[in-house]
Amino acid sequence: MKGFEEENLDEIFSKVLRAGRRTYFFDVRETKASDYYLTITESKKFTNEDGSFYYKKHKIYLYKEDFENFRNLLDETISFVFKERGNEVISEKHQKDYSPELLNSESFKDS
Repeated sequence: MKGFEEENLDEIFSKVLRAGRRTYFFDVRETKASDYYLTITESKKFTNEDGSFYYKKHKIYLYKEDFENFRNLLDETISFVFKERGNEVISEKHQKDYSPELLNSESFKDS
């Protein structure tokens, strides 16, 4: 018996976002009833000790009846992050002057 994913491999529409070791796939697929749904896949590259590599994938299935609520909550969550931490990337990897203590300081919130 074929699995659900095997029966729905053809994408109707697809976009890819490459972000370092992670790649995000946004794929529109078709249900058996000929309606569309969205799959969002995160694929992350890992390296074995011998130098070979493999990928771990996580997938979300999102159906049309949930699109509006999903979009609203995503927009609200993104707005919260930008309001609280701004648009700049804050991490040891991205900033030389990174300090976890600065994140909750008054001077950081004012910037």
